Amino acid sequence: MGPVLVLVDRGAGATVRRSTGALLTLARRVGTPVAVLCGPADAASLATLGRFGAATVRTVAGPEVEDHPVAARVEALAQLARRATPAAVLVASNRTGQEVAARLAARLESGLVTDAVDVRMTPDGPVAVQSVLADSYLVESAVVRGIPVITVRTEEVPVEPEPVEPVVRRAEIVFPSSVRAVRRVPRPPTPASGRPDLATAAVVVTGGRGVGSRGSFRLVDQLADALGGAAGGSHTATELGWCPRDAQVDQIGRVVHPRLYLALGVSGSIRHRAAMQGAGTIVAIDRDPSAPIFDIAHLGVVGDVHKVVLELLAEIARRRAQPVISTRDLPEGQ
Repeated sequence: MGPVLVLVDRGAGATVRRSTGALLTLARRVGTPVAVLCGPADAASLATLGRFGAATVRTVAGPEVEDHPVAARVEALAQLARRATPAAVLVASNRTGQEVAARLAARLESGLVTDAVDVRMTPDGPVAVQSVLADSYLVESAVVRGIPVITVRTEEVPVEPEPVEPVVRRAEIVFPSSVRAVRRVPRPPTPASGRPDLATAAVVVTGGRGVGSRGSFRLVDQLADALGGAAGGSHTATELGWCPRDAQVDQIGRVVHPRLYLALGVSGSIRHRAAMQGAGTIVAIDRDPSAPIFDIAHLGVVGDVHKVVLELLAEIARRRAQPVISTRDLPEGQ
């Protein structure tokens, strides 16, 4: 089988994210995984990539990788793809990954498939499976021109380890001046919350105008922390300054695909629903029974957000306080 380029997705402290394990799991079904590691090739990162079956790790270094992350990754993948002619290029379907994939497909004059939940190999080449219309049904898409570039909703892919000893090779990438010509506009750093990334979190809690105030918006954070999820806000909550701009969930903000999505005081505008309707289970809490969010919610609660969320937090705390009973602790015959 031919090579499959996988762009390594890294988080805080240059740690390899779970999403990379999901990409490598799919890559093994299509060909021989080649992990493209931009930045420091530390022992922990290499060990993680080997654990999930990266037969080869191509390391990419240089100041451009840190100073111009998107442009540098596009250039590195483009040069490696032209040299190796891979069966496909797999990228995580987060904000950076979507931009990298789109620019790469344009650079290679190739087809692009976004938000795949599975990838399989056929005699005619890779086929990407997508979940559409709020997971109503699955469709299969194939690229008919160039090297397939596929972004993957990695939270939908079970990660399957397959340990190997990877061959580590430095990729000789010559970055043109156009990469360095990109001007970065600095923004105030967002304090680390310890929560999962919004784009790939399995649980997302979002607050809207119905939460009531900046102070009350803490309920969104508290519920997200209680469920081990990420916190976000609607366009209105962001405009009011209750929620950071990079946590805005809508078409021009963050698109999410969690297994569980909780909307607190979110009316559910078209732009908001377009960014979260692919969630596995949608729970909506709002005072207005005619709010559009209830049209797509699997479970709707009409009531005061504050009272409902406080009761929910109390129930979560109560259940966590209960001792876990194993079958070994039960009397014989039970």
